[in-house]
Amino acid sequence: MSFSAKPLEVSRRRFLGSALAGTAATLVGAADLLVTKPALAQSNLTPDQALKELMDGNERYIAGRFTSFDEDKQILRDRTVEKQQPFAALLSCADSRVPIEIIFDQSIGEIFVTRVAGNIATAEIIGSLEFGAAVLGTKVIMVLGHAGCGAVKAAIANNPVPGQISSLFPYLRPAVDQAGPDLVATTKANAAIQATLLSKSSTVLAPMVKEGKLKIVGAYYDLGTGKVTLV
Repeated sequence: MSFSAKPLEVSRRRFLGSALAGTAATLVGAADLLVTKPALAQSNLTPDQALKELMDGNERYIAGRFTSFDEDKQILRDRTVEKQQPFAALLSCADSRVPIEIIFDQSIGEIFVTRVAGNIATAEIIGSLEFGAAVLGTKVIMVLGHAGCGAVKAAIANNPVPGQISSLFPYLRPAVDQAGPDLVATTKANAAIQATLLSKSSTVLAPMVKEGKLKIVGAYYDLGTGKVTLV
């Protein structure tokens, strides 16, 4: 399935061009807008450091040693009203058991989150993540699958479903073909496949990855232990 039709590419380029022009002035005073964790300003992190911050936050979550809850949320809200500088972007499943900011111990303005059942890279999701990287400056994109994913289960079963639920299946089919019917293996395969898709098919993200400005990884979240592992 192709996500790079010419009309979409042209529209996306125009959108990013206008967005970059419109936000250029706001980037000038970025240093004055840092919140309570200056080290997390997107301009100060490498892609590897951004990934480490996510994984360190997950370790704090597992251990119950939250730091984000100690931050002054009013200050964070006030300082992010006009501008955001997330250091990472997440493509996660819409599952209610996967609260992204909590499992990575992050707070307001730190993670740019896109969510859709099955954590699949649709055209709309790709466009959103392109905006996050090219305009907002995210340094790492993580595609996060999780244990017990209902979308992946349904794709493996491939039974008739109501409404538009089956529209998810074509995106998940490569993982099912590769690793099905094992749910864990298929979920991990899907996260890796979607991450590869983002890193190679996007005309915005692929050059950033090649130039070392962005890292894109797949990962798996265990609902029972709370641990995130890279795949």
